[in-house]
Amino acid sequence: MTSASDPQRIPEGRPALIGIVIVAHGGLAKEYKSAVEHVVGAQPGISAISIENNCDRAGKEAEICLAAEDVDQGRGVVVVTDMFGGSPSNLSLMACRPDDRRILYGVNLPALIKLAKSRHKSLPEAVRDATEAGRKYIDSRNLSMGT
Repeated sequence: MTSASDPQRIPEGRPALIGIVIVAHGGLAKEYKSAVEHVVGAQPGISAISIENNCDRAGKEAEICLAAEDVDQGRGVVVVTDMFGGSPSNLSLMACRPDDRRILYGVNLPALIKLAKSRHKSLPEAVRDATEAGRKYIDSRNLSMGT
């Protein structure tokens, strides 16, 4: 997890990328970050924040805002949450007030991987690509029926 005392920055000489803050129930944020890095490699400029039962809501809201500041390298920040209307998304709204911030809720692993691979693009393009990937890779099959 990134905090104000432990900012993650892009190494010198590399172009700035869109920052990402993953906010989710329980340990899901940390596991999403781990899974993304397993697939695409280490990702500086990404923070993971867990929302636990009975957390200090004002404290978590401040932590999310600080994390967004920490990962912001001038290209904008996407705050990613596990579901619309839940505590993670509600607590993330304040961090998304600046014009160069977006919130993406209901995220799945394909969306996060696409977002991580699109961090060099414009903020609207990266969010669009991630949203499309998230939708594209949700499906259902009845393997016994061949469909």
